Amino acid sequence: MPAQAATSAPRAVVLLSGGLDSATALAIAREQGFACHALSVDYGQRHAAELEAARRVARAAAVRDHRVMCVDLAGIGGSALTDTAIAVPEQPTSGIPVTYVPARNTIMLALALAWAEVLEARDLFIGVNVLDSSGYPDCRPEFIGAFGSVAALATRAGVEGRPCRVHAPLIEWSKAQIIREGIRLGVDYAETVSCYQADANGAACRRCDACRLRRAGFESAGVADPTRYRTLQRG
Repeated sequence: MPAQAATSAPRAVVLLSGGLDSATALAIAREQGFACHALSVDYGQRHAAELEAARRVARAAAVRDHRVMCVDLAGIGGSALTDTAIAVPEQPTSGIPVTYVPARNTIMLALALAWAEVLEARDLFIGVNVLDSSGYPDCRPEFIGAFGSVAALATRAGVEGRPCRVHAPLIEWSKAQIIREGIRLGVDYAETVSCYQADANGAACRRCDACRLRRAGFESAGVADPTRYRTLQRG
């Protein structure tokens, strides 16, 4: 990845899940000259291997600081990603899938916004994408715009005329476009984890929606898929 910007560079808080999209959003923020502070959230997700992936991506990007904050969304439940009693779908579904985590991006952006105020940073980056979002309502441009309005109204910085800007650079890109841009910026996608039911070592299941979208993206981009997949059981 390009070298980190000088100490006088404007600061940005980048939400970093450890997946393909957030790693690309981080690379874009760095290329734009931001001094990046990465924020990951341990929310009780069953695919916790993504947090170790986030640490690897943050180290490779030489971010200024990488913090992992804990929020017990598993205590609320209601999602296959936080409740092991709800199966992760392994076939395409209609409507908003059970892998939707209620209010997840709202909560994560709120944490990023709070940290940005402390850092006196005016920019937030999030790697949401509406085309490959599986229908999640908090991955839409309307949501990002609305959160920007909340950020301006609900913070001291906003009231004082220094509102925080919310950047979602991948929001209308295809997965293939995201991958090509990440390759250009030097993102090592082998270090990322996207699978909703990755094992403790980060090996992907091949079957969930996240795996299907990721695999199709590499195929469409004409790039070899570096994902580590679990060995399929026979019989």
